[in-house]
Amino acid sequence: MVTGIVLVNAKRSQLDSVVESLIKIDGITEVYTVAGEYDLVAIIRAKDNKQLSDIVAKHMTRDVEGIKYTKTLIALDVNSKVDLAGIFG
Repeated sequence: MVTGIVLVNAKRSQLDSVVESLIKIDGITEVYTVAGEYDLVAIIRAKDNKQLSDIVAKHMTRDVEGIKYTKTLIALDVNSKVDLAGIFG
């Protein structure tokens, strides 16, 4: 499993519709509205890097209107109290 953390800037007038569109995309498990430099954080749980790439490069940037730009981080390791692989695997 590959976890991607995608920082998103969206048009303010479309923020709610961007959230609704993102959470409908297979592989995006969480969308957080945040304060600071970015508007949203989307968490992606993918089976491999190709699937992660497809979600970000095809679905998010092409299918979701209102996204201005994104910054994608790939998790190298995880420490969690919850068995994430069991939940999302």
